[in-house]
Amino acid sequence: MLFGRSAEIAAIEDVISRARSGAGSALVLRGEAGVGKTALLDLAVTRRGDLRVLRTTGVEPESDLAFAALHQLLRPVAGLLDALPEPQRAAVGGALGLGGGASGDRFLLAAGVLSLLAEAAAPHGLVCVVDDFQWVDRASADALLFAARRLGTERIAMLLAVRGDTPLKGVPSLPIDGLPEPAATELLDAAAPALSQEAAAASHAAAGTGVPGVGVPHAGVTGRVCRRMARGAGWRPGCGGSWWR
Repeated sequence: MLFGRSAEIAAIEDVISRARSGAGSALVLRGEAGVGKTALLDLAVTRRGDLRVLRTTGVEPESDLAFAALHQLLRPVAGLLDALPEPQRAAVGGALGLGGGASGDRFLLAAGVLSLLAEAAAPHGLVCVVDDFQWVDRASADALLFAARRLGTERIAMLLAVRGDTPLKGVPSLPIDGLPEPAATELLDAAAPALSQEAAAASHAAAGTGVPGVGVPHAGVTGRVCRRMARGAGWRPGCGGSWWR
């Protein structure tokens, strides 16, 4: 269960609903590390209904490896390549390492990615999810953003999560911020019901920064409280004292 995210969930469900009816679109979830973007992507996957899901995550060590993200995302549907026009099939197949070399024609590759996603969306629709987009290699990012800007008549919902100010031009963004204090309080009560009143008071002073799905750590959350919360909720500490799921 996600606390205090009704507006964000409604926006995601709207993207999925429109894709199901043939009015595809893309949405960028933009926020700092640990604020809850991945949790929202996970929720989107669980609420997809009968739509197919394709998912990938940008990985920093592969950010300089051309087509790495496309390979992870599209490999499950590589069997649909035969449905593409030959030039697009050759370009996408080359990028996926399935024959020939990667095409130098960026337009053909991007158009082929869009065509392959459209094929994968049959018959009920597709949810395409990309997490940590800031680490997606440039070649993959260019092709995916090309597709994201051209989904209007497809049964495709594309959700991209990104940290910071990484530009994703032409795709609407939804800011994911820390939780307001009431929602943070509700989350902490649910995650650690055995906390004493004193510990809970210290925890509740922190509203909106570092608890997983909440944001960066709050000054009012003591190390002892965080450790007890982590043991109770299965969380692990991140760098600099922040808490990550």
